[in-house]
Amino acid sequence: MQAQALTKYVYQIRCRNGAIVENLQIYGKGEEEARRKLQQMYHHCEILDERVAQSERIGAASFEEVLNLITESR
Repeated sequence: MQAQALTKYVYQIRCRNGAIVENLQIYGKGEEEARRKLQQMYHHCEILDERVAQSERIGAASFEEVLNLITESR
């Protein structure tokens, strides 16, 4: 089973009380999922800036993938 690649998004937001929060880092399969996660944590926030910090990260590796990495490195 292949692991899902995730992208790290970095946000700067203004909370509903006016406070600015910088450098919020959220992983998502895409921009839509990352924004959804952000909105779940910070209701009614205003997104001031959004950028991609890291293009891909493997979400989880299977047992077989880990064993393959170990045996290939020998």
